[in-house]
Amino acid sequence: MKRRLAVPSILLLASASAAGQEPTYVSSIGMEFVRIPAGSFVMSKFQPTCPLEGGKVEWTPEDFATCRELAKRDARPGFTMTVGRPFYLAKYEVTQAQWKKVMGNNPSVFQGSRVKDDADLHPVDSVTWEDAQAFIRKLNAMEKTAAYRLPTETEWEYAARAGAVEEPPKEELEQYAWQSGSYARPRPPNPDTSKPTTHVVGQKKPNAWGLYDMLGNVWEWVQNYYNEQRLAGPEPPAAGNTHVLRGGSFLGDRKNVRFSEHAGGPGSGFDVGFRIVRESR
Repeated sequence: MKRRLAVPSILLLASASAAGQEPTYVSSIGMEFVRIPAGSFVMSKFQPTCPLEGGKVEWTPEDFATCRELAKRDARPGFTMTVGRPFYLAKYEVTQAQWKKVMGNNPSVFQGSRVKDDADLHPVDSVTWEDAQAFIRKLNAMEKTAAYRLPTETEWEYAARAGAVEEPPKEELEQYAWQSGSYARPRPPNPDTSKPTTHVVGQKKPNAWGLYDMLGNVWEWVQNYYNEQRLAGPEPPAAGNTHVLRGGSFLGDRKNVRFSEHAGGPGSGFDVGFRIVRESR
């Protein structure tokens, strides 16, 4: 991904004055946002799939039949949710450079000798939900606003799907997401850990609304409490012991790198990061 030039302050002021109307927005630290329209969608739709008979999987006819039965049993039709107001969502996951500009430190595992390219352009990792909230409070204070926050789980899935009804098929997922299928076998080592790493943001294809890495790279915190269930429900819990993570990571596969995947912390693992919302006025 090309480095982005600093945006002149006069342009930032112009963009800020138009926040809520313009299709994009750039923050004081160079964070790019995309305006997400209001609308409705089917949330938490889940349809497991089975390998095709005659393909590479060496199963018996009984194995395929069992798989189809289990897929039918576990499928969920989802439910309709409405996002009543447009909002701005960060085009990329919060990067290490952006984190350092706001927080003055870098908690990430994947920096220095652990990556082969510019760690500043990798997503910040190893952050808790509380860490993400601390970043947001400081960014709001820097810009004298209260507009920045985490997305709700509904907003996150709505933006991730960008109008898509079904999960991306296996042959397309690689185009959009860093996940375990992105690596050759055996997996290529990184310089320090001999394990896969996070990746520079924005290298894969964006979704239909221009958002990058909504699936894969790092798990992303959202605002809501975790309901301790496999899928999100139409009414998120009002309280809980932990919060929801979305999108899967570079360590995941098709089972959790998907729109409907609904996981819970607590977590500050090296595959956990976040992206933020700026409210549309």
